[in-house]
Amino acid sequence: MSFFDKVKQGATDAAKKAQQTVELTKLKAQVSSKEKEIEKFYNLIGESVYGAYMSGDIARAGEIVERFSLGIDAVKQEIAVLDQKIIELRNEKECVCGKVVVADTKFCSACGHQF
Repeated sequence: MSFFDKVKQGATDAAKKAQQTVELTKLKAQVSSKEKEIEKFYNLIGESVYGAYMSGDIARAGEIVERFSLGIDAVKQEIAVLDQKIIELRNEKECVCGKVVVADTKFCSACGHQF
């Protein structure tokens, strides 16, 4: 392989790494946005429960909490999908114990699980 071929390969690798970094940044920004959505749901739950308390209809608070909790669950599922995309983009995998390891690892360093 000539010097120029090595330089060309290095530039190609750098471009791939830059693209990967851009994609990771976008995914992390989406996760952050989803986490802010969850915060809004928490605030809405609190405001709704307090409003129900003030109106004397505390039984209605349970319905409100359930509705917003379902919204939180949906957003958390979206975050899980984004987290999985981040793991795949980084060429990693998740062990059964929850530790994230490099994709070509044969054994988990935390629990010893064989992949």
